[in-house]
Amino acid sequence: MPHSSGGGGFCSTEKGMNTIKEIAVVLPAYNEALTIAETLEDFHANLPEGFLVVVDNNSSDDTARIARKTLDRLGAKGIVLTEPKQGKGFAVRRAFKTIDADIYIMSDADFTYPAEQAGQLIQCMNERNADMVVGDRHSSGSYLQENTRRLHNFGNGLVTWLVNTLFGAELNDIMSGLRVLTRRFVKNYPILVNGFELETDMTLHALDKRMTIVEIPIEIRDRPEGSESKLKTVPDGARVLFVILQLLRYYRPMFFFGATALILFIAGLAAGTLPVLDYYFEGFVHHVPLAILATGLELSALISLSIGLILDSIGHSAKMQFEKDL
Repeated sequence: MPHSSGGGGFCSTEKGMNTIKEIAVVLPAYNEALTIAETLEDFHANLPEGFLVVVDNNSSDDTARIARKTLDRLGAKGIVLTEPKQGKGFAVRRAFKTIDADIYIMSDADFTYPAEQAGQLIQCMNERNADMVVGDRHSSGSYLQENTRRLHNFGNGLVTWLVNTLFGAELNDIMSGLRVLTRRFVKNYPILVNGFELETDMTLHALDKRMTIVEIPIEIRDRPEGSESKLKTVPDGARVLFVILQLLRYYRPMFFFGATALILFIAGLAAGTLPVLDYYFEGFVHHVPLAILATGLELSALISLSIGLILDSIGHSAKMQFEKDL
């Protein structure tokens, strides 16, 4: 069943689209010489009207040459862009700023996402008037079957739980690499992250701006033999969690600074217990350092709460302006 941040409902799973629009297929690629040709062939066969955009992200192999050769051989509409700054965020940013389209399909260049499913996501976007349609790898169970790294699966679950809890969403796959995006979303989305935390950042931006996100279950393939994932579980997972904390600070400042203020307030009460007891029973404070610490903690809590209130007001004004500009 499709899942949506904007309400329930079903989407057709048949191929095709209600309305043919300009479609750009964005494929960030870093050392994908083994899979880029198959990926382009797959998307051209299933979306012949699509404009194929390969962004060579500082590859050290023949990714760019093979991509150009494949586009020529297929007679496909497309281009190979070069982005020397390392990171998926930089690559997608280059494509979004260079290419104008009505619909953007973002996928990986490793041949793991079957292109035929992109048509289903576009169909769903048209039916639901969604801003973002995400290919949900978890509901079908294919992701768990293909990905045997337990720590990686745990990290995915943790990120999903955090986003759903902190932002009041009901999403299944926060980090899916297959997404269909509207022009409205792409042209109003500032990409401020560099790496594989991009998908999480996209999701949180859409949630914060009250855009409609719809998920539909998809199947994924295993990587072809010889092709290795660029994801590094611990460092990339840590970056994603850091991004969530950062975005919580940006998008939910009252929650972030309010929670910080509460922690500081409780710590101040704990530190001030002995000085208060000293003064109550003896009329003199023996634990002077604790009294100074408690005072500092309580002042810090007040400052943190004030910062949260100010930033929350600024954020509310920014959201109002965003709604007016749409």
